[in-house]
Amino acid sequence: MTDATRRRRVEPQFFVIVLALALMVAVVMTTVRWPALAQEGHPVAGTWHGTWGPNASDRHDVTLVLDYDGKAITGMMNPGPDAIHFDTVTLEPSSWNVRFEATPKIAGKAAAPIVIDARIEDVTSRHRSMVGTWTQGAVKGDFKVSRDD
Repeated sequence: MTDATRRRRVEPQFFVIVLALALMVAVVMTTVRWPALAQEGHPVAGTWHGTWGPNASDRHDVTLVLDYDGKAITGMMNPGPDAIHFDTVTLEPSSWNVRFEATPKIAGKAAAPIVIDARIEDVTSRHRSMVGTWTQGAVKGDFKVSRDD
């Protein structure tokens, strides 16, 4: 047998081995990627943007940053130097109602407490929203935020 004949016999085997390895890599990559795409995490966790106000013309922008550590929901409102951290956040999973309670501090002194009662709408959507009421002292208004990606 000449060297050229041996090379021709090896090349088809090499091609089959490379093709099999490529197929195995593709299957592994697809299998690993699908579960990661399906994971959304806790339905409240994430960053939410929206508004609240006593009427349609008097609106206030609000940003919520929420996290879930496996035991409790924590977070803050309007992150930055004047962020308001939530004292408590409770979720009722059977109705998807969420209650936020916070005591803002203005110039180091406690201001009127904030209570937000909301319901998660379209909980299975990535772009779900929370709609409800905002109460701060004697001021009451509607509240709506949507989750960012």
